[in-house]
Amino acid sequence: MRAAVLGAGSWGTTFAKVLNDAGNDVVLWARRSSVVSAIAATGVNPGYMEGQIGSRVTATTDVFEALRDAELVVLSVPSQTLRSVLGSVGPHLDSDSTVVSLMKGVELGTTLRMSQVIVEVTGVKPDRVAVVTGPNLAPEIAAEQPTATVVACEDIDRAARVQKAVFTPYFRPYTNDDVVGCELGGAVKNVIALAYGMAQAMGMGDNTRASLITRGLAETARLGVALGADPLTFSGLAGLGDLVATCSSPLSRNHTFGEYLGRGMTLEQAQEAAKYTVEGVKSCLSIRDLARAHGVEMPITEQVERVCHEGLDPRVAVRSLMTREVKAE
Repeated sequence: MRAAVLGAGSWGTTFAKVLNDAGNDVVLWARRSSVVSAIAATGVNPGYMEGQIGSRVTATTDVFEALRDAELVVLSVPSQTLRSVLGSVGPHLDSDSTVVSLMKGVELGTTLRMSQVIVEVTGVKPDRVAVVTGPNLAPEIAAEQPTATVVACEDIDRAARVQKAVFTPYFRPYTNDDVVGCELGGAVKNVIALAYGMAQAMGMGDNTRASLITRGLAETARLGVALGADPLTFSGLAGLGDLVATCSSPLSRNHTFGEYLGRGMTLEQAQEAAKYTVEGVKSCLSIRDLARAHGVEMPITEQVERVCHEGLDPRVAVRSLMTREVKAE
């Protein structure tokens, strides 16, 4: 296939490598000409991925050049900027191209999932949008460490075509038709990972952290079921798998950012220290709003939002969680 990857951050660059290694011709779109020049000169995107991206990958700052004749259009931009990036993309998509979302977030203001934003802005039918999600820490994939992932699409035949296009000896994709569940699993796990990082920084042990993962999964599943997702999705790669990786790995941006907050940094101080996009910080607001709109209790998400955006001390957040009304599991 000919593929366009819009977004040359660590995950977009790594996914371009995966597509290259699976035998596709890839055009990687970057905002900055310095990134394009570095890739053209060295085959490396410094600061975003170690090692060669691949001989089939070229880079450009011209989004329309990237889109020309692309059968796969892969989107890997910060979730809250997706709408602006897509503004002029729709008319330049091929009539049967598949749009692949790598983003894991819920849009502020609209509470739309990323696939819904794509459909609304570009006008493509929902069954042309696929979602790639799972325990996908970019540096490990770039190093060709074995990982599994999920390709979710309403059109399972289209999901299978994407599956074939990204299959490599180190990257094993599985198909799923539960787009709602897969997207929510990917979005909410970022919020739970913030809480996990806070707990770790405060010196809390394995019991606490195991409790955060399991109760975080429970509130993710509650929201998913309320929105029509298959409950089984949350026990798989897109649910538990992604949650465990993002919570426990020091490579996880949300985990690391949570540690900054757990050490007593303000949101502004943590953002200055991080110097990168942390999806859970903004998504906790939109996920909270989505849950409230559907009458779903998400206590961990509520407390993470209060720590991030209301200045609540993380220790107070822990006490609030532990003193909630006792209920059956």
